[in-house]
Amino acid sequence: MAEEGALLWEPTDEVVAAARITRYAATVGRTGGYDELWQWSVDSPAEFWTSVWDYFEVVGERADGPVLTGEMPETRWFAGSTVNYAANALRRSISQPDTVAVVFRDEAGDRRTLTYAELHEEVARVRAGLARLGVGVGDRVAAYVPNIPEALIAFLATASLGAIWSSCSPDFGAPSVTDRFTQIEPKVLIAVDGYRYGGKTFDRTQAVRDIAAKLPSLRATVWIPRLGQGIPGGGTEVIGWQGLRSEFEPIAFEPVPFDHPLWVLYSSGTTGLPKPIVHGHGGVVLEHLKALSFHQDLGEGDVFFWYTTTGWMMWNFLIGGLLVGSTVVLYDGSAAHPETDALWRVVAEEEVTYFGTGAPYITASMKAGVRPSGLGKLRGVGSTGSPLPPEGFEWVYREVKGDVQLGSFSGGTDVCTGFVGAVPLLPIRAGVIPCRCLGAKVESYDPAGRPVTGEVGELVVTAPMPSMPVMFWNDPSGERYRESYFAEYPGIWRHGDWIKIEPDGSCVIYGRSDSTLNRGGVRMGTSEFYRVVERFEEIADSLVIDTGRLGQEGRLLLYVAMAPGRPLTDDLADALRRALRAELSPRHVPDLIQEVPGIPRTLSGKKLEVPVRKILLGTPVEQAANPDAMANPEVLAHFVQRE
Repeated sequence: MAEEGALLWEPTDEVVAAARITRYAATVGRTGGYDELWQWSVDSPAEFWTSVWDYFEVVGERADGPVLTGEMPETRWFAGSTVNYAANALRRSISQPDTVAVVFRDEAGDRRTLTYAELHEEVARVRAGLARLGVGVGDRVAAYVPNIPEALIAFLATASLGAIWSSCSPDFGAPSVTDRFTQIEPKVLIAVDGYRYGGKTFDRTQAVRDIAAKLPSLRATVWIPRLGQGIPGGGTEVIGWQGLRSEFEPIAFEPVPFDHPLWVLYSSGTTGLPKPIVHGHGGVVLEHLKALSFHQDLGEGDVFFWYTTTGWMMWNFLIGGLLVGSTVVLYDGSAAHPETDALWRVVAEEEVTYFGTGAPYITASMKAGVRPSGLGKLRGVGSTGSPLPPEGFEWVYREVKGDVQLGSFSGGTDVCTGFVGAVPLLPIRAGVIPCRCLGAKVESYDPAGRPVTGEVGELVVTAPMPSMPVMFWNDPSGERYRESYFAEYPGIWRHGDWIKIEPDGSCVIYGRSDSTLNRGGVRMGTSEFYRVVERFEEIADSLVIDTGRLGQEGRLLLYVAMAPGRPLTDDLADALRRALRAELSPRHVPDLIQEVPGIPRTLSGKKLEVPVRKILLGTPVEQAANPDAMANPEVLAHFVQRE
């Protein structure tokens, strides 16, 4: 078992000297190391974020007024300033027109590329098509599309008009999509006829018809024939993608206020209607420039690949690579088709310099015995979505590349970035996140709301960030927004994760604070539990639930999904109990170990601990979780009345 905190990588003098953050620090006169730079960034946010704007020469007009006004959650940034995301993403189409901006790959082996000049032209064509359909400033464009170039092109065209983008992956069921899109009343729907995943094709024609029928605001549906099917009849006006892009008009970028809505992202929607989270043009531009350049160390000449769908915020983060001049790799398909090493092969073939994925893929690669090769250009690996256990860190350095900079990041859809992560200036230790990100004043609060160091507490953010939501859609009073983040500690953002921050600024995330294990007064995040259980090669996945309530001890239930051909035996169950007793505590030995066919997860791969707990305590399945927001809703039935 890997030791948490074991040193795995240290930056050499050459790495530090070449890091983009080093050049930036010298520019702003902060050369005392990362700790000094971070402290300045959170103590002097106006000066810090102004320096980010100036350092990257953001395309826009900055007003002379104050950089920020008001306290959270009413903070306003760069009032009177104007900016447009698309203008910043496409700025290199003039200076570097022949540089490859986009590489597209899919699981079937298809490959396409677009230079910055070609991307610029496609965006201009689609922008003109959207304008012909009546799309203008503030209108919504909804997309039901996989991670294909058309998605990126349509987004940039939408943003250039000052319209508002929102996307769902086509593996979302129609009810889940309408739950999202009906809230924002789109004028145009862009959709595919189907998609390919795991070697199979999935026809979405009827789903698109069903979605369109529930959106009375639609003027038109734009049809992308991914599977080669013709344009369907009926419903609103339907035009093909080629028809939308048929006419070229020189592109113009609508200058919009700094906080003008750029896109609407959604909470997971596993219970109730998903929260429609709105981010602004300026906040996203500044945050992604900072995160990608200083923390991921990305810029011109880099090839940036993050495995994601259009339904996860990491798609929005990935395409931000254009802001720093990197080539972005879009991938459509299963991460494990035809074999578990599918993504590592793409990394090698495309000479990727920074590869990001969800922590479960790294764990799956480790368990499958994958040994990637041909990764000579790879400098960085990113992991997010759930805590990466120390064993995952160790595997990357043993089997992927010994000199890679592994960054485990934690943040969320809520801010479309990471609160905590890695930076090229700091060492990498197993299971440990090296730092709090620049401009993110993250603290750990005890139950009394006091900051603590060296012990687990609530992850809170005590100063505003420009990529915090500008609002929730259809929440004019801001009540829903305030209740989501500021109800527990007025004026302080409570994120809902357990975090431990060490004296040196490094930290460990222990999972969601609303799914805590509380055994005899000993509180523990679920990630520690999974680390022990999922080390067993016989176990493919697991879920732990504490059914205790306030003032009442409950049962501790462990559900395991087994690896192919590996049954749950009495001997294995006993071994699990012994390991949990020795490595956690006697209080954390499960009252029940139960085999299930699968562990319920959201479409973005997060375990559904809270909804399963509700089911076990008697909430009907249909009230506890929305099956259309899940990757495998069929497994929920196996948790009914199992307490």
